[in-house]
Amino acid sequence: MERNIVIKDKKELDLMRAAGRLNARALAAVREIIRPGVTTADLDAVAEEVITKNGAVPIFKGYPGPYPYPGTLTISINEELVHGIPGKRKLKEGDIVSIDCGTKLDGFVGDSAFTIGVGEISTDAQKLLDTTEQSLYEGISKMWAGNRVGDVASAIQQYVEQRGYLLTRVYTGHGVGRKMHEGPQVPNYGTPGRGLVLRPGMTIAIEPMVLVGTDKTRVLPDKWTVVSADGSLTAHYEHTIAVTEGEPIILTLA
Repeated sequence: MERNIVIKDKKELDLMRAAGRLNARALAAVREIIRPGVTTADLDAVAEEVITKNGAVPIFKGYPGPYPYPGTLTISINEELVHGIPGKRKLKEGDIVSIDCGTKLDGFVGDSAFTIGVGEISTDAQKLLDTTEQSLYEGISKMWAGNRVGDVASAIQQYVEQRGYLLTRVYTGHGVGRKMHEGPQVPNYGTPGRGLVLRPGMTIAIEPMVLVGTDKTRVLPDKWTVVSADGSLTAHYEHTIAVTEGEPIILTLA
């Protein structure tokens, strides 16, 4: 977990905040057009326009994997947990859709995600969204210098599992900075007081990925999209956070 950790100075944190704010603007523009009948490609185009018109790069596009990732966003619907590829699929009333976006501006990356209902959604789906979002903030509340990765992970895990949901054991939060993925990894489960000590200047994307029926997942034939193994609903929220000498700072707010 100590590998590839890059401590940022004040100037670098300011650059990361600028990238994070632009990323938030792209996600806000996407949020505004989410409604039944809109395609996931439409959402992707809106985000890409905001990012590129402001002199930045959509960092997901071309990201290496089974083949270069083709979109600006990952868009994951209902049982799709993460890494869904934008395309011709139309949103439907009652869907829940997770939007993840990464923006590189002036050499630094902002990475954040949210899940939202399309039109009117079920009470159960709304409870899942509320739980996942609040678990993110439970994790952020532990991101003080001197705390450990296990404190952050445990706060997320306890909040989610006490409400009857599950967390993936495969996909994690991660350091972020000049690269999309730096150290350390931050799982969404853990033991308080264990793991790497958080230090000022660390910048980490915290991202609870919550499932209703199982913590098991599988990858679809497109080789990117991750779904719950039993087809049950999932949700995903994310912010990029700076550990400081004082309280943690969310870098991906508009």
